[in-house]
Amino acid sequence: MGNICRSPTAEGVLRHMLQQKKLDGRVEVDSAGTHGYHVGEAPDQRTQRAAASRHYDLSDMRARKVAAQDLEYFDMILAMDHNNLSVLQRICPPEKHDRLGLFMSYSKNFDDDEVPDPYYGLGHGFDLVLDMVEDAADGLIESIQQRLINDGAAEAKQPNLHGSTS
Repeated sequence: MGNICRSPTAEGVLRHMLQQKKLDGRVEVDSAGTHGYHVGEAPDQRTQRAAASRHYDLSDMRARKVAAQDLEYFDMILAMDHNNLSVLQRICPPEKHDRLGLFMSYSKNFDDDEVPDPYYGLGHGFDLVLDMVEDAADGLIESIQQRLINDGAAEAKQPNLHGSTS
């Protein structure tokens, strides 16, 4: 919701994984919240600590709220839960709804379709978020790679990813 926990985690994990696979120059990743509670703030310290324990650096990220231009610019906008997806569906033009989805729909090892918000919970929730995000990010990157292969002959449009919600 506020872009300080789940979505910056997903952004950091995706950036790292894309860089490892040498796709960082072909895929753009960003994150934003559906609410402006924390605009301009760094990710929650617990989020940063959990991410750093797995070698992800989120320290330069700052929270922002999803903007109308995001809905036009990004090819995919993935929400962390159904509540945030509903907000996105309300603000997104109907002809762009095919760009919206749930981040966990790319998960290979979790049956959950939502990433739980760890903000009000205990510290272990941030590790669970990382486990889930790493798994779904891996599946998402596989999907992107397949898309790039399929579109390669036709000079694929550069996919732009936007994770929404914290």
